[in-house]
Amino acid sequence: MQNLLVLRFANSIFEPLWNQKYIDHVQITVAEEEGLTVWNHDTHEIVASRVGYFEGIGALRDMVQNHMLQVLCTVAMEPPYSLAPDVVRDAKSQVLHCLRPMTPAEVKQNVVRGQYIEGDSAGHRVPGYRHEVRQYYERVAKKPIPPESVNSTNETFVALRLFIDNWRWSGVPIYLRTGKRLPKRASEVAIQFRDVPSVLFNAHPEIPLEPTVLTLKVQPEEGLSMRIASKLPGPKVRIYPVKMEFNYNTSFGGSTPEAYERLMLDVMAGDATLFMRRDAVEAAWRWVMPILDAWSQERVLNLPEYQCGTWGPIEADRLIQADDRQWRTL
Repeated sequence: MQNLLVLRFANSIFEPLWNQKYIDHVQITVAEEEGLTVWNHDTHEIVASRVGYFEGIGALRDMVQNHMLQVLCTVAMEPPYSLAPDVVRDAKSQVLHCLRPMTPAEVKQNVVRGQYIEGDSAGHRVPGYRHEVRQYYERVAKKPIPPESVNSTNETFVALRLFIDNWRWSGVPIYLRTGKRLPKRASEVAIQFRDVPSVLFNAHPEIPLEPTVLTLKVQPEEGLSMRIASKLPGPKVRIYPVKMEFNYNTSFGGSTPEAYERLMLDVMAGDATLFMRRDAVEAAWRWVMPILDAWSQERVLNLPEYQCGTWGPIEADRLIQADDRQWRTL
């Protein structure tokens, strides 16, 4: 995420475009291929399980409230006047205070949750989340399953549409999605720019140009790419989208330190830049709690389902398609 700061504030071509005049929308995706249980597929034994932690927590608390909102803050923050820890954290905190709060009706309109069911993942048939919960209590915890977990409605996937009500981002929808048992492990930030006018090369509505997209790949291979329109070789004017790509490992060699390696080094050095400050934590929870409260009042018996190895429930597609947009294929 520090690379995103450099991308924004050390390159003169991006920051002038980093606002509602030029950006159509933003997508932030944190996809995990793993489920909550690691199985030995030969013996069908449980190797490891995070169900004991995750049950009752869910994807919104586990990933959105902290990790994804921190990524969003780095994407959306105003330029800090220095890289001093509190100056950077002040800029991030301002983003959280500008998040548009949701009423219960807006939660239904802007938030989708889901739960994975049996399917294929990494070449193996794997069980659904509810089965993993039962197996955890029977085999690992070795105690009766709590009544509230018998037919758990704990979300393993969540997708959101949110807005930042400030001058820079007014009216720009920002889409977040995260989930377990998705087709691959990947974390990325995609900035999609507005379409060019419907003249010249974009004059035919039935064949619109592909939009310009700047993508920052956070994990597992750090890098960035930019999709632009280019002319195919030949005498006719035929437009085709191409990618300009940059990979950190290829360019600089070696491997990037793991996230917790870097954080531990910052702890020892006393550098708090990458850590959430108390006011930011409280602001994030103030925005998330109305969503959790709305869910608790719904008292649903079953969440929207998605098979292991797919990109989430169909309701998540409908969320973004309602705006005539679609999720990126990772």
